[in-house]
Amino acid sequence: MTRTTPPRPLDIVEAFPELAGMSRVAFRLHPRPGAPTVHDSSVGGPLLWPADEPWPEGEPWLQPYRPLPTPADVRERRALLTQAWARPRGPRENLLTAQEEAVMERLTAGHDPQLLPAGPQPLIPLAQLYARDVPALPFPEGKDLLQVLWAPSLGIEGSSANVQLRWRTASQVQEVLHTPAEPAYVGCDSHLPEPCLLHPEPVREFPPHQELDEDLSDRLETWCAQRSLSYQFDLSVAPGWKAGGWPANFTFRDPAESDELCCGECGGPVEALLTVDGSEWHGGAVSWRPLEAGPDAEKPVGAPYRKLREPTMITIGRGYTLQLYSCVDTPSHLPRTIMQ
Repeated sequence: MTRTTPPRPLDIVEAFPELAGMSRVAFRLHPRPGAPTVHDSSVGGPLLWPADEPWPEGEPWLQPYRPLPTPADVRERRALLTQAWARPRGPRENLLTAQEEAVMERLTAGHDPQLLPAGPQPLIPLAQLYARDVPALPFPEGKDLLQVLWAPSLGIEGSSANVQLRWRTASQVQEVLHTPAEPAYVGCDSHLPEPCLLHPEPVREFPPHQELDEDLSDRLETWCAQRSLSYQFDLSVAPGWKAGGWPANFTFRDPAESDELCCGECGGPVEALLTVDGSEWHGGAVSWRPLEAGPDAEKPVGAPYRKLREPTMITIGRGYTLQLYSCVDTPSHLPRTIMQ
């Protein structure tokens, strides 16, 4: 299943030649609901994980103070809603039957926080990327597989064990771990990804505003406004999940300080590795909507109940992105993560 990004509305380099040397190749990942295997690039899918390697845990969780669902609760709730939205409904007919409402109430209630375990919890797969699918990523020498794991909680910003990377050589994994541990509960439902297959597509990007000097940024804005375009939304950085390229724009805060954009372990330089986004496009960036996902496109049968542009069912904050930066000198270090 291909995904094709429409050409940009205008050639920005023709008007601003100084941008030519600043372009980067990013891979839009185009996640779509599916049943990935350990041999696929995926979001929320199973990982090619060695059976003899311990499954990673995040930082110790405090004792929960409110009822929380288990991963199974969240998945059952989504499946129930998917089924409900897929069937025909008459005028004024409730979405859920009385029996389904009872099940939904149980699943939503969560579990007694006093009965939930405190301490470190296993991480969950966020993404798996094979070099064959995203060749522009800076894989360390001899590695051809990147795995990203995180905690389904709110503590995913900064540089902590709640977000971890594994760079592997796929051919060296002989026996695969088929039933990895899961956390006992989910601290944030919207951080539990729906399994998706990826359909990577290379695109050309230009720096976000925070990477430009003030004069060039102002001239770009003026030029674009005269043509009813937005440099930020139409001509610079692609929205949605992507690997490599330029980092996302800062949309709700000032750009990061220099001491924030560094490796949390060694203090060295970092580079944009992975962008996590809840929506593949939005109203301001509709020009990036893939041709195959036009207004008349239908969701696949059995796909989650959300919109076509929200396949992973992840939401970052109030609709922002989570930018993962990897250490340039030692890629195995904990990544730096910033909501942008």
